Amino acid sequence: MLMREILYGRQPVREALRARRRQAFKLMLAKGLKTTGLVGEILRLAQQASIPVQRVDRHGLDKLGGEVNHQGLAAEVSGYPYVDLESVLETARKNDEPPFLLLLDHLQDPQNLGSLLRSAEAAGLHGVVIPERRAAGVTPAAVRASAGAAEHMHVAQVTNLVRTMEWLKTRDVWLVGLEAAPGAQLHTQADLKGSLGLVVGSEGQGLARLVRETCDYFIRLPMYGQVESLNAGVAGAIALYEADRQRTGKD
Repeated sequence: MLMREILYGRQPVREALRARRRQAFKLMLAKGLKTTGLVGEILRLAQQASIPVQRVDRHGLDKLGGEVNHQGLAAEVSGYPYVDLESVLETARKNDEPPFLLLLDHLQDPQNLGSLLRSAEAAGLHGVVIPERRAAGVTPAAVRASAGAAEHMHVAQVTNLVRTMEWLKTRDVWLVGLEAAPGAQLHTQADLKGSLGLVVGSEGQGLARLVRETCDYFIRLPMYGQVESLNAGVAGAIALYEADRQRTGKD
C-alpha cells in the first residue's frame, strides 16, 4: 500500500508540487484563505497536475497538524522519494562533474536535517546520504525546516553508513570528516575540489568511531569565541559553501 503523509505550509507544498517527485492526492485550503501570491501559485500548480482541491475549516487543519503552523494550507502526498546512491553518482557522471555528496552520521534533529538539506540543495550537491535507523528521516517536519528544498534534493537512505563510505571509496570519492580531530585542516586550506563526500556528525556526539576511522582526512572550522562548537546545521553549511567556492572558482 502506498504510504501517505501530510505536508504543511506554503513553501513545502509549493516545492513538492514544483518538483513533482511525489504523488499528490489532494490539496487542502482553509476556508476564507486568500488565493493570491504564493497560495495562488500553489493553486495553479495543483490545477495543472489535476490535483483535487478541498476547502476545510481551519480547525480541521489544526487537528491534522497538531501544533504545526500550517499557514492555512496542507497537502496529502505519497511518502518521501528516497533514491539509490548509484543513481546519484550516475547523475554526476552524466553532468561530467565530480560527485559532491553530504553524509550525515545519525543526525537526530529534523530541524538540523532540514537545514542541511536546504544548504545542500542551494550549494548544488548531487545527493545526501542518511542512515535508515537511529537517525532523522525526511519527514514533513524536516521538509518544512528545509523550506521545501528537500523536495528537490536527492537523498539516499542506507542500511550501514560505514559500509556505504567504504563503497564510495571504491568509486574514488574522498571522504572528509567535519571534526576538530588531530591533524584536521582549516576548511579554507583543505583541497575540496574533487570527488567529495563531506561527513557531518550527530548533535553532541559528533562522528562515531568507525565513521571517523573510515574518513580519509578531516577539516575544522576556526572557533574564536568561548563556545567549542557550532550547531551541526550551521557548521555543515559553512563547509559546504567553502567546497562549492573551491569547486566553482567563485568568490
